[in-house]
Amino acid sequence: MPITNYLVENAKKWPDEVALVEVNPEIRDRRGKTWREYELVETSPTKRYRRDMTWKVFNDRANRFAHLLIDAGVKRETKVAILMMNCLEWLPVYMGVLKSGAISVPLNYRYTADEIKYCLELSESEVLIFGPEFIGRIEEIVDQIPQVQLFFVGEDCPSFAHSYNRRVAHFTTEEPDVSIDDDDLGAIYFSSGTTGFPKAILHKHRSLMRAAITEQKHHGQTHDDNFLCIPPLYHVGAKMHWMGGLTVGAKAVILRGVSPEWILRTTSEEQCTIVWLLVPWAQDILDAIEDGTVDLNDYKLDQWRLMHIGAQPVPPSLIKRWLKVFPKHQYDTNYGLSEGIGPGSVHLGVENVDKVGAIGKAGYGWEAEVRHEDGTLVTPGAHDVGELCLRGDGVMECYYNNPEATAEVLRDGWLYTGDVAEVDEDGFIYLVDRAKDVIITGGENLYPVQIEDFIRTNPDVKDVAVIGIPDERLGEIACAVIEMREGRACTEEQMAAFCIKLPRYKRPRKYIFDEVPRNSTGKIDKPALRERYGAKGLVAQESSK
Repeated sequence: MPITNYLVENAKKWPDEVALVEVNPEIRDRRGKTWREYELVETSPTKRYRRDMTWKVFNDRANRFAHLLIDAGVKRETKVAILMMNCLEWLPVYMGVLKSGAISVPLNYRYTADEIKYCLELSESEVLIFGPEFIGRIEEIVDQIPQVQLFFVGEDCPSFAHSYNRRVAHFTTEEPDVSIDDDDLGAIYFSSGTTGFPKAILHKHRSLMRAAITEQKHHGQTHDDNFLCIPPLYHVGAKMHWMGGLTVGAKAVILRGVSPEWILRTTSEEQCTIVWLLVPWAQDILDAIEDGTVDLNDYKLDQWRLMHIGAQPVPPSLIKRWLKVFPKHQYDTNYGLSEGIGPGSVHLGVENVDKVGAIGKAGYGWEAEVRHEDGTLVTPGAHDVGELCLRGDGVMECYYNNPEATAEVLRDGWLYTGDVAEVDEDGFIYLVDRAKDVIITGGENLYPVQIEDFIRTNPDVKDVAVIGIPDERLGEIACAVIEMREGRACTEEQMAAFCIKLPRYKRPRKYIFDEVPRNSTGKIDKPALRERYGAKGLVAQESSK
């Protein structure tokens, strides 16, 4: 069945219960640019803004938007792009697109005008709904995207667009007369673009349902849970974690802000039970607790039962730090990628905290294998590395309009992830690195994640990224870009001495102390680092010598 059925059922079972909350601590700085007025809530010692929505209102708004699209001529499998900041309207719009039979196309809100144009063209989107924050970017390209026939914006409506807020109120709240099943196309997501232009990843409704069921099976959400959603909703990670709660009518809080104080205060005041963090946010929270910026005695956190992390390799040293501060927390990590509808295809499990460092085993409803190039399986417990391959209902249909790229990663029903992994003697999978991130130095393969995990055990290190940089003799060498914690300092000689415990061939040959850039989903932006330090197109450079 389509994921929208859960929304319909929740609206019947719990019509007057709050389904969604939005908390925006910075809204005072952006008044006049938001979709609706916010309720001012007094808190001590700060003020914040908060809105909420019941399950019935949620479903009604999704239905109204579906009817708006249908009335405007949107047909089954029309692509409808969504370019909005995280807000209370995001999920009703998304669900409304699905209810209309159209294909939802979420866009990264950090995209430039040119990137928006590229993704609209690649996905063949004919409708764009966007927030007022993006009017300037859309105005730059509106004359260059003739295939987009309809534009909707919340407020401050430009001449080429229609007002979503004004028009949607005129449509019925009845369920649209549109039949949807698991084999219908449902969504296009874009790859993060860390290795070039984003690819358009096409999924059926079956994928969305797989994500929801897998998430609920992994984390046992009940109707009493409350999920704090911080990452961007355009990405599969945040949304698919939320869908686990959707299956049981659990509440969710959308927080527009990532400071440790905001996360802890919102978790306390909204009584959130599940919080999904990215590595930098977890590090910032621990740092703020340790340096006294925040005091845990100021918050009510007894209800917080689960902290989990995804979207990137998780340093074991970080989780050990976390569990010392929050010993009663369950901890989990999920591996996923947009081609596999996000988190959960490989899953550690809250009962396996002793295996921190592993990404886990195949998730609920998934199969996972680690294969050599010839297709044979790696030997467990032998530090034998291969490519992680996945099979399940969450695997994408294809890269839209890119059959060559599709054929590279989809083979005999298996998704070849491009991630290098090994399997221990108990069957747990450990991510070694991205295949394309392997550093080949003097014929020796180095996997940056292994080096990064070691350097992160240094208590003065906040973040680290290891990249290959050109070397006349060895072709490339490992360079560690290290971001120190505030108030801490280190020299190259001191860091080299710290890394002496690594095998000689794994030790970085160069250390640079600088900020480590990350993209909006928390992944290290290694292409930016390579360009910054003269390593862009390294293979091509070496091949041309």
